[in-house]
Amino acid sequence: MQSAASSRVRTDGPAPALLRAALDAADEAVLLCGTVDDEILLVNAAAARLVPGLTPGGACPLDGLTGALATGADSFTDEYAGRHLAGRRRALDAGHYGWYLRDRTEEVNRAAALQAERARTSFLAEAGRRLSTSLHQGRCLRTTAEMAVAHLADAAVVVLPADRRRNTWLRLAEGGRIEEGTVPESRLADVPGLVEVLGGFPPIPSRWLDAAQAPEWLGLGPIGALLVTPLPGNAAPAGALILARRDRAFTPDDEILARSFAARAGAALSAAGLYREQADTAAILQADLLPPELIQLDGVELVGSYQAAHEAARIGGDFYDVFAPNQPGGDTVLALGDVCGTGPEAAVLTGKVRQTLRALHLVDADPTAMLRVLNQALLQSGRPHRFVTLVVGALRRAEHGRVRLTLATGGHPPPLVLRNDGQVEEVPVSGTLIGAVRETVVHPAEVELAPGELCLLYSDGLTEARGGPTATDQYGEARLRAALSTCQGLPATATVERLRQLVSDWMHGGARDDIAMLAVRAPGRTALSLRDGGAPNESPFALTTRRVRQRS
Repeated sequence: MQSAASSRVRTDGPAPALLRAALDAADEAVLLCGTVDDEILLVNAAAARLVPGLTPGGACPLDGLTGALATGADSFTDEYAGRHLAGRRRALDAGHYGWYLRDRTEEVNRAAALQAERARTSFLAEAGRRLSTSLHQGRCLRTTAEMAVAHLADAAVVVLPADRRRNTWLRLAEGGRIEEGTVPESRLADVPGLVEVLGGFPPIPSRWLDAAQAPEWLGLGPIGALLVTPLPGNAAPAGALILARRDRAFTPDDEILARSFAARAGAALSAAGLYREQADTAAILQADLLPPELIQLDGVELVGSYQAAHEAARIGGDFYDVFAPNQPGGDTVLALGDVCGTGPEAAVLTGKVRQTLRALHLVDADPTAMLRVLNQALLQSGRPHRFVTLVVGALRRAEHGRVRLTLATGGHPPPLVLRNDGQVEEVPVSGTLIGAVRETVVHPAEVELAPGELCLLYSDGLTEARGGPTATDQYGEARLRAALSTCQGLPATATVERLRQLVSDWMHGGARDDIAMLAVRAPGRTALSLRDGGAPNESPFALTTRRVRQRS
């Protein structure tokens, strides 16, 4: 072979038949070149099939090979007629070398497909992660549009199902900002395929949609390709995703990816919509269970305070309420109670108890009768272990600015009275749990408040609050009475706030039960005055606050 090749270089004649036959029989594409001027001397049959334009002595159609010859490289890669080629140089003898060519198209395509699949998987994983981190519908809409523009299209519009005959939409174009609006349900037909998608039908292939028909309200500008795909929800579409491209068409793989993304976005939007409906329903139901705004009586201070056991909850098992007189000169009814349990279930029972008390007040039932009727109502409800401790009072004005209270309790801590001399008295009332036994025993009592004196109704969450040095000691009745005695002469608002702060400090932010307080203070001049050290121009609120701090 070496002699024949050397003769070919010397005489510039054709390659020997034996050498050509041997190279043509090889499966690998081979170019035989001379080392003198890098001229291609022979192209075997496999190389001719791989690169039809490659001939001995002719111009080389492979830019990669030309570059390798110019630089002296031993390998190159190139694309020719849609094929990916790789070449490797191998020395044969002193005057000849060969280029061995390999078709790596399938290898490149497999690598590209793998990379594309990894990119799709990464995109869908990121979409799932971002969309699942929030139950806020607005955030889900924004995330859907942002990810669609970043990975799928030049512009995206998300359209939600109709609400009151109008559809909410959110639009984002590449390099633009999020825009929102609504469109009448009658205008949906302007977008090809949108009505069908929102109606739950399968998506229409992009090639069947005329992008030129896209209406102006979409705000997408000139587009070359349009894709409308549903956002699947829980038994009903959660909306539709409209994708637009300016210059590129959507391939079948693009449409499959868009549907996979839409499935995740639809699930997130459906969950967010369901959460919003539940939150709206809970807010409506909760409105009637929240502590009421107390009525304002002539000179009598009524101040309530409520803290739920859990910070996130606004309602619980403790409650207070005040019912205005049915007629002029009638009694004002006060109620403060603690139903069994905490949280939403206790709050529902609280609502029933309050409504029952309100109905009993409308028929002018006295406190004792209210407790007995409520006891029967709870026993007949068919739900076992639904009981409540309760204190009910009838308030009326007496002579000389005094206030008279008729109080009755059912298993509840007796109210405390703060006298003008700083003494704290317990109202002598008692009674059995409401809703626990058939025969309710109630021992009511009447108490009279002189001008400036205060009566405190409270739930046992106040005295049973655990904290202190060991974090397990109960606040207890003794500390409550001592704290209340320091509130002599303070307005009802300041008294309640002071007790609330003292108990909070005692717990050091630890776990607690629901706590409710209701203070009634007879009209009268506050004990705070300039003799307490107030400045001549100091406001009553500032003077009250300063004195509370001094007593702490």
